Amino acid sequence: MKTNISYLRKALNLSQQELADKTGVTRQTINVLENGRYNPSLMVAYKITKILECKHIEDVFILDENEDNED
Repeated sequence: MKTNISYLRKALNLSQQELADKTGVTRQTINVLENGRYNPSLMVAYKITKILECKHIEDVFILDENEDNED
């Protein structure tokens, strides 16, 4: 899953660690989310969306329709 986390986080002058602390996850989790290597739970996606001051989860997380969903 692609995300706008890095762009939105930097626009708010937040480090990965600061976003992680506010979200209740590790900095490593934020890193893998930013790099599209992890799909978050709905609760984590919701928290990140609110912290990044976005109205819709789709503003932060971009679902790739061609992405293989067989995990």
